[in-house]
Amino acid sequence: MDKITLKGMEFYARHGAMKEEQILGQKFTVDITMYLSLDKAGADDDLEKTVNYAKVYSFCRKIVEGAPVRLIERLAWMINEKIMKEYPEILSIRTTVHKPGAPVGGIFQDVSVTLEKTR
Repeated sequence: MDKITLKGMEFYARHGAMKEEQILGQKFTVDITMYLSLDKAGADDDLEKTVNYAKVYSFCRKIVEGAPVRLIERLAWMINEKIMKEYPEILSIRTTVHKPGAPVGGIFQDVSVTLEKTR
């Protein structure tokens, strides 16, 4: 199966379970991999026969920079739902939301969740 990946999309937003997170905000990084057939796009060199990743970026940005949610699981779920709705040709999607500034009370590199959705 073919795939399109957008990796390392960075956004500043105010998500989190703690009130301080929603006041101060922090950086979130999102990776999305979409699985679909790219045969027609490859054969015809036609943007209309593939997923427009500029639009995918825009959908993701609107969700992440939009209304605050408590959980990064919710962000990943919302992203998957939106993209699968907009592009019926996508057979499966995997979205990872990274929250490197999560308040865990220790030194760490990153906290992330990955949600997968398949038709």
